[in-house]
Amino acid sequence: MKILLWLLLLMVCWPLALLALVLYPLLWIIALPFRLVGIAVEGVFELLRSIVLLPSRLLGSRR
Repeated sequence: MKILLWLLLLMVCWPLALLALVLYPLLWIIALPFRLVGIAVEGVFELLRSIVLLPSRLLGSRR
């Protein structure tokens, strides 16, 4: 019975596995610019945060 279930799973899932192998790299390439923009925006926000907190660091306040 287990062998029949495995064969059924193989027959049903192999097209999905091939589709995932083909589509995953394409989706990764499409998402790459969004990741780069996210990294840049995060860097800008971190720079602004450090500029705003600079006076408190210079006056010696601690977290």
